Amino acid sequence: MKHKVTPFLMFEGKAEEAMRFYVSLFKDAQIDQVVRYGAGEAGTEGTVMRADFTLAGQSVICIDSPVKHGFTFMPSISMFVDCTDEEEVGTLSNRLAEGGSVMMPLGDYGFSRKFAWVSDRYGVSWQLNLPHE
Repeated sequence: MKHKVTPFLMFEGKAEEAMRFYVSLFKDAQIDQVVRYGAGEAGTEGTVMRADFTLAGQSVICIDSPVKHGFTFMPSISMFVDCTDEEEVGTLSNRLAEGGSVMMPLGDYGFSRKFAWVSDRYGVSWQLNLPHE
């Protein structure tokens, strides 16, 4: 069996909202499947039991956890995006930071032309990179 590593994002009631937001930001993105909790199941009816979506060719899984946890996302694990141009890195940086926070503002840090590290309104961390040509 061939192994595959897939990012897995666990939310508490915001999985579908976050997934739809992420898919709206990338040209090559789509929602592949959404399975919802039904009546009498472990999670709140209608929330996401499992959803699969694709961002720029990368498969991602997300869920709404039926269990409340004392933890959430942390910045040291992040989604790393190599952008194609200054417009894309700027747009993604601005949109993802709305309602979130900026850990490293968009700038030239020497290791790329432009780079930003932001945490979005859902707590997911994103490193946005415009590589040197």
